[in-house]
Amino acid sequence: MSSNTNMTLKLKIWRQKDAKSKGQMVDYTLENVSPDSSFLEMIDQLNEKLIAENQEPVVFDHDCREGICGMCSMMINGQPHGPEALTTTCQLHMRKFKDGDTIVIEPFRAKAFPVVKDLMVDRSAFDEIIQAGGFVSVNTGNAQDANSILVPKENADLAMDAAACIGCGACVASCKNASAMLFASAKISQLALLPQGEPEAERRVLNMVQKMDDLGFGNCTNEAECEAACPKGINISNIARMNRQYIGAAIKLDK
Repeated sequence: MSSNTNMTLKLKIWRQKDAKSKGQMVDYTLENVSPDSSFLEMIDQLNEKLIAENQEPVVFDHDCREGICGMCSMMINGQPHGPEALTTTCQLHMRKFKDGDTIVIEPFRAKAFPVVKDLMVDRSAFDEIIQAGGFVSVNTGNAQDANSILVPKENADLAMDAAACIGCGACVASCKNASAMLFASAKISQLALLPQGEPEAERRVLNMVQKMDDLGFGNCTNEAECEAACPKGINISNIARMNRQYIGAAIKLDK
């Protein structure tokens, strides 16, 4: 519900020059914030104020601002993407906060997600996991038409649910072990559940899990913080599926 009453907010924002520099929290007061603006629009408003005062604006990642790209990853009052479930930072609106609130804004914290500057982190480790096996090999010269390949509805639905992952990293940021297993399992599931992904399923799960470990992500301890923080509602049943596939593939290929 819209409100015409604008707010004054106290912001505590992590500022860090680069990956090698020591960062610190910096306090700002921002007035006249519309409750109908998005969280990123609020940061834009702060940056306009800072630029007008000849100060350096706050650096943060963003792209589509439609909850699709996964770039807008921030810790807001200790929660990835903020207090609203199933919502990315860019889709979070300031009506979730009250006049006079203090909002703490930090980058995602993980060994595999080094800070680039301020609120921007390097999440290219996710790209490396995908490169390790998140694809299918197809002979396009005589490939069967995709529409003629029958897929059970249950599998199709599960694959689509897994494919909804936008790779934002909220699962990693919420996990005390900085585990990427929800992300990796979603990318594995979306292919393994479909006929097109079956030929490489065993090698895929082994390679992607190995790459995940090599990059320094932690292990899963089944606390489900990742599922609770995921803006797309990716289910931890994907992790169980990945674990079953990993064990089966390891046994088979080790023979």
